Amino acid sequence: MQFYCIDMNTEKREILSTIYTPDDLRKLQLDQLPQVCDELREFIIDSLSKNPGHFASSLGTVELTVALHYVLNTPYDRIVWDVGHQAYGHKILTGRRERFDTNRKFGGLSGFPSPAESEYDTFTAGHASNSISAALGLAVASHLKNETDRLVVAVIGDAAIGGGLAFEGLNNAAINPNNLLIILNDNDMAIDDNVGAFHKYLSRFNTLPLYNNIRYKLYRLLVRMRLISEKQRGAILRFNNSLKALIARHQNIFEGMNIRYFGPIDGHDVKHLVRVLNNIKDMSGPKILHIKTVKGKGYVPAEKDATTWHAPGRFNKETGERLLTDETNLPPRFQDVFGHTLVELADADERIVGITPAMPTGCSMTYMMEKYPRRTFDVGIAEEHAVTFSGGLAKEGLIPYCNIYSSFMQRAFDEVIHDVAIQNLHVVFCLDRAGLVGEDGATHHGAFDLAYMRCIPNMTIASPIDEHYLRHLMFTAQKADGCFTIRYPRGRGSQVEWQCPMQLLETGKGRRLADGTDIALVAIGPIGKIAQKAVEKVRAQGISAALYDMIFLKPIDTEILHEIGRKYKHVITLEDGTVNGGLGSAVMEFMTENGYTPRIKRIGLPDRFVEHGSVAELYALCGMDEESIATAISECVRGGAKQ
Repeated sequence: MQFYCIDMNTEKREILSTIYTPDDLRKLQLDQLPQVCDELREFIIDSLSKNPGHFASSLGTVELTVALHYVLNTPYDRIVWDVGHQAYGHKILTGRRERFDTNRKFGGLSGFPSPAESEYDTFTAGHASNSISAALGLAVASHLKNETDRLVVAVIGDAAIGGGLAFEGLNNAAINPNNLLIILNDNDMAIDDNVGAFHKYLSRFNTLPLYNNIRYKLYRLLVRMRLISEKQRGAILRFNNSLKALIARHQNIFEGMNIRYFGPIDGHDVKHLVRVLNNIKDMSGPKILHIKTVKGKGYVPAEKDATTWHAPGRFNKETGERLLTDETNLPPRFQDVFGHTLVELADADERIVGITPAMPTGCSMTYMMEKYPRRTFDVGIAEEHAVTFSGGLAKEGLIPYCNIYSSFMQRAFDEVIHDVAIQNLHVVFCLDRAGLVGEDGATHHGAFDLAYMRCIPNMTIASPIDEHYLRHLMFTAQKADGCFTIRYPRGRGSQVEWQCPMQLLETGKGRRLADGTDIALVAIGPIGKIAQKAVEKVRAQGISAALYDMIFLKPIDTEILHEIGRKYKHVITLEDGTVNGGLGSAVMEFMTENGYTPRIKRIGLPDRFVEHGSVAELYALCGMDEESIATAISECVRGGAKQ
């Protein structure tokens, strides 16, 4: 069965193989571009079937990517991609086609736009909703430097434009001199289905192309006849906006902000896209082009189920069968343990509610949604709102379990402090994807949550070593007072039999996992499992190492730390987070403040942004794997460790 929606009878990559930079693309005739799109789409399907990545999003922007690089003079002209899931075609057309098989691999191409990788990657992408603000900064800078010929384009999706930062950028775009072009890629999807009033608002947009064409030509005619000037542009825009609102019977929010609006148009008609871009690119002032696309365009299974095919893993491109690993007798994913446990807790306590910012599938909040839809809230790409909304729920006596990926929680740091912690509200923050996440790289590693949560008063911070302790901590958080953070990693745990009875833990109390006399290892989270193996490894070498699972970073178990300070000359701390400000810092502070002088080695994420690769490769890179920990133990005991 053939799942391609393109003509497979043409010679494969007959044109694409000749395109090394956008300069090569711009030498082609307009009528050749549909074939380029077909070949580019086929290249993406073929590549990602063998080397997994973000699939459906990039298929949906093939025509837009070709049109942009055909019309713009990149890299002098700037394209800022929002999130970056959709930028594979961009990478392939900008000199990286022959290396695309290294995408998301250790030492290879990043899965997201990265200025360190290519001059065509204008701005770092990985978190949603930043493109308009970043592109506006570039556009205003060009204006200040009198670079009047430089074009700046922001490409943002219909989910990301609902984020608060995007609205802040839009609000500022109309009041500063700039010629910014915003392209709204409207595919009716985030990773899951879009939510919110703004999404519903966009679905009602239906501006006739004839209206935009007549208005633009009339405007240019009046300028040439010198009947109006750029100084009068605001008044003309306001008149046009009023006229359009009267005809369409609703106000266009963008034109209400004096941002000229065009569309919606078919985002899969590459020749029409080129003509429209050529028509509007030189207009002065901010403008927005609204295009309608299909996520997963050109591959039938992805078009039918864009959520599954957002990042489907390996698959048979001919049959559409996903090549899944056999999960029989494997430990569950931490996110699924969270999802099922939350339902159990909600069964027993009707005060419990669930909140997620646009990641119900990714964090397994879907289980709660299915059973308790009225008590579960997907607030869209709005982490700040998710936190403050949770605070409001807690203020009225509910117990919100607010699940946000660790790296995305960084966006809501102020709200955690101002809207939750100051009032010591009973909000449970469940930080998924904490620590190294693998192939998504620096923008997605949950490196900093232990450090940035630790400095907040009233905050309890804990991390489970395995699935059993995740359940215990979720139950403990329900019974606690005040704000509570539980952080856990992406991927599978270590307990096949994970459905244990939940226990109430004593807050701030850790436990000793192994006795020893030569050195003490102090760990928090699942890295403790790796430490257990390292302890057994060095025991065979005659080194006696004690291992403590702290469970809680804050409040930290001072009894354990006093015991370690009195008994051991060598200490190693272990955490899947930055060593600056986390567990290692807490232990060093305690020892100094209490007059203990052990030699302490901190193992965790270094003071740099860690690249992408498999989790195993990155653990080895950061010295967090079993072999590296065992070597560190041996060096410390035998006098090789540094202060």
